[in-house]
Amino acid sequence: MVAVTFLWISLAIVLLAAVAVVAFRAFSGRGGVSAPPPPVPGVDYRPGVGDDAEEPRDTPKRSITTVANLPEADVKADVADGGPDAPAAAGPITAVTPELDVPEATGGRLLRLRSRLARSQSSLGRGLLSVLSRENLDDEAWDEIEESLLMADVGVAATTEIVDRLKTRTKVLGTRSQGELRALLAEELVTALQPELDRSLKTTPHSDRPAVLMVVGVNGTGKTTTCGKLARVLVADGRSVLLGAADTFRAAASEQLATWGDRVGAQTVRGPEAADPASVAFDALKQGTDARVDTVLIDTAGRLHTKVGLMDELGKLKRVLERQAPVDETLLVLDATTGQNGLTQAKVFTEVVDVSGIVLTKLDGTAKGGIVISVQRALGVPVKLIGLGEGPDDLAPFDPEQFVDALLGDTL
Repeated sequence: MVAVTFLWISLAIVLLAAVAVVAFRAFSGRGGVSAPPPPVPGVDYRPGVGDDAEEPRDTPKRSITTVANLPEADVKADVADGGPDAPAAAGPITAVTPELDVPEATGGRLLRLRSRLARSQSSLGRGLLSVLSRENLDDEAWDEIEESLLMADVGVAATTEIVDRLKTRTKVLGTRSQGELRALLAEELVTALQPELDRSLKTTPHSDRPAVLMVVGVNGTGKTTTCGKLARVLVADGRSVLLGAADTFRAAASEQLATWGDRVGAQTVRGPEAADPASVAFDALKQGTDARVDTVLIDTAGRLHTKVGLMDELGKLKRVLERQAPVDETLLVLDATTGQNGLTQAKVFTEVVDVSGIVLTKLDGTAKGGIVISVQRALGVPVKLIGLGEGPDDLAPFDPEQFVDALLGDTL
């Protein structure tokens, strides 16, 4: 019995070995890994790098010591010929110059923006002409004219003068054609705008220093934006400009001003946040003088006229600037939509920094165009620039005749 069992076990082992041999051969035939053939004597199996080189691969390499001891002439020749000691050739370096904006010429801006002004002021101009063209100009008609002027923020004193002069002149005229009435009203409004005032910007550089302009105003009037647009006005007039970001309280003010300057190639001098504004303004003027630019334009922080400390700081800033050079222009930015409320603010600013000109912004967004008349009368300071839109070139020099022409429109 034991012998039979041993026999069966032996047969099983033999069968398993046979199956294993057959399986191994089948696997090898289907792509199994086979041993590489033995090397052939005399054949170089190294990669053929350098087989096509001018010098054979087996040429001895020069050591660092050998190269260091070569004559200078040999090294220069090797470099010139592009040899192993020659540095890698560098491609040409091309400076990338940012493309600058070309601001629109200032001469025709008010004409281009005429339609915006006409739309916002049509209720005033056309309303006045409509009443004046009536057959019978009784007391009720004159009351309507007076009310229209007051609603447009012309001011009480100026309104009274305009109405009195219109009454007298319409009686003298007798007949009142549309053309005559329009010319009459235009003449009176232009007179009220005081065309004799000097509205030029003092931006011409002096022999030893640039012209200095300082921009002031309350919060929210668009002062920094006005500075940027004013820089475009100056560049359009052929001036080189340096901007001073003396508004160090509002975090984004200096970046905003620098962006405006970059568009027209004007450098911006900035200080750290919460730095002394007078120090930043002083540095800007010094750098502008050293760089011999035509105009240095200083932006200041917006402030309420009731904050005595902030107003004193503004006075200090101007005094610090004037240690280097007199300030040629101090421009006060007023929001035209505030109307008569802006006059009280403006009076305080004129007392502190001796304002020389007014910039009226957002005039296209209000029907109160009469603020131009009242602010000039109240302050004795001319309106020099007006803002009529959000575009970069929508700041225009103020011209009384063109303003009134847009106010009244082409026809009744």
